[in-house]
Amino acid sequence: MSFGENLRMIRKEKGLSQEDLAELLEVSRQAISKWEMDMGYPEVEKLLILANTLHVSLDDLMFSKKENIQEKKMITGSIVIKSPHQGTITTCNKVVRSNQMIGNKNSPKYALFAVDSNHVSFWGEATTFLGWYANEELVAKEIEEIHNAIVNNIPTYTLQYSAKTKRFLTSIKIVEE
Repeated sequence: MSFGENLRMIRKEKGLSQEDLAELLEVSRQAISKWEMDMGYPEVEKLLILANTLHVSLDDLMFSKKENIQEKKMITGSIVIKSPHQGTITTCNKVVRSNQMIGNKNSPKYALFAVDSNHVSFWGEATTFLGWYANEELVAKEIEEIHNAIVNNIPTYTLQYSAKTKRFLTSIKIVEE
């Protein structure tokens, strides 16, 4: 299932209308409708608030329950990851990529998240957005590099393939460095 299908299903399971969810997130009902039709995606900050509001993990929002661990590109281990474009440093024990996102040719197609299963709260596992990626090959290459760092007991890793982006009013675009 897509992000939109997952969002619609989870929202209905929680007994919320699009209007109710929009009010909780302080966005328009049309924004919720657009997300559920896979015609757009919330900003990363809103995505995190959305997961917290619905009491689900980002995995539940982003991935089909039918996907297996291989399809989600999950890797376990403990490592400190530095994200130069996002200005974050986080410790995690797995990384997860998003499904392909819809957008124009300059829009990022994938997102990478760090998950710390050691810090679980009522809201789920601690999740940190790491970066945007232009294509599947680059995000897969990044995941492979992180895996190699874990296997070789390298304590820190700095993202190498994430895209520098610029936020516009309604979208995010990849910018050349």
